[in-house]
Amino acid sequence: MKFLVLIYGNPESRAVWDSLTDEQKKEGMAGYAALHEALAVHNELVASESLDDPGLTKQVLVRDGRPMTTDGPFAEVKEQLAGFYLLDCDSMDRAVEIVAQIPEAPYSVVEVRPVRDLGAFM
Repeated sequence: MKFLVLIYGNPESRAVWDSLTDEQKKEGMAGYAALHEALAVHNELVASESLDDPGLTKQVLVRDGRPMTTDGPFAEVKEQLAGFYLLDCDSMDRAVEIVAQIPEAPYSVVEVRPVRDLGAFM
């Protein structure tokens, strides 16, 4: 089963990250490297990315077949999507176990959503 793990951040958490030295950032990333390695060993990691500043977002609406864009995130909320994992693991319980290992999880909101299988329609 596939699960999308959505990690949310806020302006304060991004400011803390931006204030760290390069060496501190490298130390902080070591936990992510260890998690990625463990997930790769079990073939549970499909993809994982950290997303850039929400202010760099382009919202795209397609109307009459033409894309129209606006700058910035659409949602006027404090929490914004900061990164994700796409997992392929046995169960929701296992996905939740993995989330508990994400170094940022104790400081942010993390959502786990099953990926819908549309294979029967293709």
